Amino acid sequence: MSTIPEQTSFKLATQTLDAIDAATLAQAESGFRPHLGASQIGKKCERALWLSFRWAKRAKFPARILRLFARGHREEANLTALLQSAGVRVSTFDPATGKQYRLGGAHFSGSCDGMAENVPEAPKTRHIVEYKTSGAKAFAKLQDYGVQKAQPTHYDQMQCYMHWSGLTRALYVSVNKDNDELHIERIDYDKEHAESLQAKAERIIYADRMPEPVSADPSWYECKFCEYHDQCHGSRMVKEVNCRTCCHSTPTKQGQWHCARWQSDIPTDAQRTGCDSHVLHLDLVPWQMKGGYGEWSAVYVVDGVEVVNGEDGYRSSEMIANAALCASGVADEWRARFPGVKVVG
Repeated sequence: MSTIPEQTSFKLATQTLDAIDAATLAQAESGFRPHLGASQIGKKCERALWLSFRWAKRAKFPARILRLFARGHREEANLTALLQSAGVRVSTFDPATGKQYRLGGAHFSGSCDGMAENVPEAPKTRHIVEYKTSGAKAFAKLQDYGVQKAQPTHYDQMQCYMHWSGLTRALYVSVNKDNDELHIERIDYDKEHAESLQAKAERIIYADRMPEPVSADPSWYECKFCEYHDQCHGSRMVKEVNCRTCCHSTPTKQGQWHCARWQSDIPTDAQRTGCDSHVLHLDLVPWQMKGGYGEWSAVYVVDGVEVVNGEDGYRSSEMIANAALCASGVADEWRARFPGVKVVG
């Protein structure tokens, strides 16, 4: 008979951990990126990219994942120091701005990790620098196949950076988080591929309607784990009210977002909250749009009933909270009895 191991008694500091998690979440960004990022453009699904650019869903990560992102950022300084120890001259800040190198335009852009010179394989060639961290399994794949096949989104990201900067080489540095092993690879600029990525981004940015998904099958592996699965294959109900989910706003070639209702460009901070004239984009709701109502409202058919959405009817936040109640007539009765009452759930 095997010996039963003794139980070890220890005290978990769960309150401390909870406090750390709460602080991590409190310090997180809003979840809305103003631009379509070079780090995203390699994703296959143009619908997912369009929904991201349109702020259809706020990016929310658990505290553990946010700490994992932060660890990746902290690793950049260590990897820079290692390159510099080998005689590589690395600049991580643009001398013109004193900030991280920003490349691309207003709607489609990214921040590269640095620029390198005196790389031993090509001392006279300036390189884009991109740092990544990998788990053991992904790192092994990277060593077997190289970045283009093993991490195509990283490859596409660097192609964009080279395209925007005018450089023809990139230095990809990945560290195995389990044992500190390094994979360092030089990437050549592929003009045709980079231009195709630029065209893809512009196609997504300026699309008035939601593009087709990578698959119509909700069980497809790329769809099953997508953060937009419900909006694509499920209820299709958007949860966010902001200028980018509104019918009245469009991105412009000048790098702005323009509001047709107020005939003005919209500052990024103002885009996050929208206004009471907000009308839900017809591709972001499960209902059929029957047409306009007045000049700046729309009529949606909810449970067979026509409901006005916009400044002449129910606010978008009310439609999201309980569209069925808006369509039932009960909400109209309450609004008549109590002017200013809102549907909140």
